[in-house]
Amino acid sequence: MDDFWKEVENITRSGAAGRGECGGEGEVQEEEQQKIPEEGEQEEAWLTEAGLARLFDDSLAEEDNAVFLSTLTRTQAAAVERRVHQTLLRRRNRQNFPDVRDIFRSPQKVRSYTNQTACVVPSFLSFLSHVLTETETELNVEVAFSEQALTYRDTNQRFATCPNSPDDKLPNFKLLRDKTGQTRVGDLSPLDMKKVQRLVLVEMTALFDTAGIDLKAHKAVKVKSKESGLFGVPLATLLDQDQRRAPGTKVPFILQRLFSHIEEEGLDTEGLLRIPGAATRVKLLCQDLESSFYDGMFQWQQLKQHDAASLLKLFIRELPHPLLTVEYLNAFIAVNKLPTKKQQLQALNLLVLLLPEANRDTLKALVEFFQRVIDHQEKNKMTLNNVSVVMAPNIFMFKGFRSKVTEQQEFSMATSTANIVRLLIRYQNLLWTIPKFIVTQVRQQNMESLRKQNRERAVRKLLKKITDKPSDKAVLEVGTSQGFIRVQAPQFSKVSMAVQLTEELQAADVLTRFLSQDSSVVVKREDLCLYEIGGNIKERCLDGETYMKDLLQLNPTAEWVIKAVQR
Repeated sequence: MDDFWKEVENITRSGAAGRGECGGEGEVQEEEQQKIPEEGEQEEAWLTEAGLARLFDDSLAEEDNAVFLSTLTRTQAAAVERRVHQTLLRRRNRQNFPDVRDIFRSPQKVRSYTNQTACVVPSFLSFLSHVLTETETELNVEVAFSEQALTYRDTNQRFATCPNSPDDKLPNFKLLRDKTGQTRVGDLSPLDMKKVQRLVLVEMTALFDTAGIDLKAHKAVKVKSKESGLFGVPLATLLDQDQRRAPGTKVPFILQRLFSHIEEEGLDTEGLLRIPGAATRVKLLCQDLESSFYDGMFQWQQLKQHDAASLLKLFIRELPHPLLTVEYLNAFIAVNKLPTKKQQLQALNLLVLLLPEANRDTLKALVEFFQRVIDHQEKNKMTLNNVSVVMAPNIFMFKGFRSKVTEQQEFSMATSTANIVRLLIRYQNLLWTIPKFIVTQVRQQNMESLRKQNRERAVRKLLKKITDKPSDKAVLEVGTSQGFIRVQAPQFSKVSMAVQLTEELQAADVLTRFLSQDSSVVVKREDLCLYEIGGNIKERCLDGETYMKDLLQLNPTAEWVIKAVQR
């Protein structure tokens, strides 16, 4: 870990001359006085974040939690119940609060576990027989991670991988292939993504609960930050000013430009990211960028590789709030306490999904860049371990946090934070996906909401289907032999086409057929997506390997639309 401590020393030295390493104004932080939370205070904040404040406060506006609670697994429900109980204890002197037992006994609020799993995930017994035969490197995303962790704990399986194992010893994890398609971050509508984040918060907490890990949220710090510029500007503010220049921008321009410059100069430079640029020169370059970046007057040809890499690291640690957020930074570090690499990976997947969109997209761009550096390790000598060790202090030791960490805590954090960065880079292709069990719970919520809001209309539609078609079995048989789906493309000259369903028809095949029939399309193939819209999902961009017949059976009332994707 020598490189870790050298990096910490470089950071300390470069910031010693002043509060802000870039020397700009408005970088003085006003930190909140941190206090020990009252009993139940953190749990109350958690319930509020999960949209479940109604469970402990009848005075709040009516909020329908029954649908949400009805889709929870037993470990998820236990996590909610535990925090409701702690919150009610804190409010024990108040009158007219609900009894936690009433909340979780009511069949209208939470179904029995057997009924839940029949709708949401395969039965627990079925899962148990499956998990015992599944290989160590396969990731099952159909069953809640917390349920899998419970089985691991109860059966005392011991195949954990050492956190400090070499790069080549990390398991080659892969997702179990699902015919209804993989769902990536950005594939769902904002409305469904909001449901995803509520569910993911509960699932992440349940996963840590199963391992007996008590997550303590870090107190936020008040920051007097700059309202414009490049360094020391809140990520959301920076993206807002960039989006005014180029709508749809997801990663700050300055970060994109630093990536491209380093790559243009060549990734073979030995010690890239590890060897620092001269502190005085980097500070001057930073000030020069602040004044001339947006005008296009900065002299990029004079920027050396190690200086550019130092500016990149400076940008990350100068953020007023950490890239992994104050709220979840401790949870990221606590991932190391989970007993197996598989559980650590599952927890990181959930935590990535909980990050605000700007943080999540910027983190993704960073780990993709780190991987490109690692791909040249034979020349630059920067292996996965080397990059992780060097970048960990830049990502985890943000200003407001660094001043509150003791030497002993900093020492224990060195290995653990490097391991987290290592996992983020190594498994980035898995971490930015939404597990199927979460998508299934979203579908279930959407269906429950539709039933509750439109019962009479749903009954009429059902009766019409029954009278129009002889049976569900007959529908399947017709779909197999001569069924068609109508694909809409309102953005293009060929506004619709009929596609015959076959067992092997995939979403990519539909796009290929559409492009072959409409020669006027100027959009690149990779910028087009077939969307599943309506039914039990608001909107979902389909993975190219999605089998259309299987998805149609899962969502028979969906519409199919081809449109351009904003990357």
